[in-house]
Amino acid sequence: MDFDLSDDHRLLRSTVREFAEQEIAPVAEELDRTKAFPYELVKRLGELNLMGIPFPEAVGGAGADTLAYAIVVEELARVDSSVAITLCAHTSLGTQPIYLFGNDEQKRDWLPQLTAGEKLGAFGLTEPEAGSDAGNVQTRAMLDDGDWVINGSKQFITNAGTDISGCVVITAVTDVDANGRKEISNILVPNGTPGYEQGAPYRKMGWNASDTRPLTFTDCRVPGDHMVGPRGAGFKQFLRVLDIGRIGVAAMGVGLAQGALDEALRYAKERKAFGQPISKFQAIQAKLADVATEIAAGRLLTYNAAFLKDQGRDFSLTAAQAKLKTGRLAVRASEEAVQIHGGYGYIEEYPVCRFYRDAKILTIGEGTDEVQQMVIARALGA
Repeated sequence: MDFDLSDDHRLLRSTVREFAEQEIAPVAEELDRTKAFPYELVKRLGELNLMGIPFPEAVGGAGADTLAYAIVVEELARVDSSVAITLCAHTSLGTQPIYLFGNDEQKRDWLPQLTAGEKLGAFGLTEPEAGSDAGNVQTRAMLDDGDWVINGSKQFITNAGTDISGCVVITAVTDVDANGRKEISNILVPNGTPGYEQGAPYRKMGWNASDTRPLTFTDCRVPGDHMVGPRGAGFKQFLRVLDIGRIGVAAMGVGLAQGALDEALRYAKERKAFGQPISKFQAIQAKLADVATEIAAGRLLTYNAAFLKDQGRDFSLTAAQAKLKTGRLAVRASEEAVQIHGGYGYIEEYPVCRFYRDAKILTIGEGTDEVQQMVIARALGA
């Protein structure tokens, strides 16, 4: 077993770290405070060929592997989670369904724009009655003269309402059998389609510089060939997409936790009390040591999930474990970082305050902790 990163992976990590520290860190607090979407940073990510990392060069991607993708997400989240989730949701949720299940025309029309970061992709799964119970989709799509006519709503959707948002792939009920079982399919809806409207962005606890809002579909008509993959395959498709997405969210948890630890250690070495840096006190050392150890474990679990996917092996269990572990880790690490900062940790000028607000969603989004526990228990045969 080789736990060392390859030369290419190490170079990628250092490149993204330099970009995050030099270009994201100086503006992260202002973007969060003003709730401004980071258009210029997304443009730079596209120029660095990071908006299509795990996709083949033939479709405009970087031709890298899932481990490379996890490393990039980790390094971005180490500095700012809003930028990280913008790339993460775009890649795992927005672009992945078209790459995995789209027809040749959909891939030709959308993948080059998405992988270049010229357009953002979104995935519309969650609804008021379909959160953890993802199969309880209420949005309907009915065939009418060869077109799909969509009616319904989605909520908590990332990347759908920016000036560069290109399309959303949504789940919709396309039929119901005599026993009441729903046929769920995925349909691609371009931004600007009549009847498709993006609501106002949510007022959120964290991720303030990312785009999250509800979507509504009112007699929204798209051509019949906008179905993504076979009719009725939507449920299996989004389960696969969510499995892949959990690797990215797990990487976000590792990155946020590492960023919180970095800030806590830096502050503890500078802050003096009773004539010495507080990093010399055993209580502070214990906090730092525990968090560092948990980060090391969470990183290995996340990288292992990425490795298994790249090997073409079953990674669902490991991805769920990584997501469960690192989401909780991010919450604990950011809380300890705030505690080490004392009163300053409660002040917005210090990054740990933002980290603390950003961390909680990692135990909710992409499947709650309770859903991850259910996935893990089922994999164990419980």
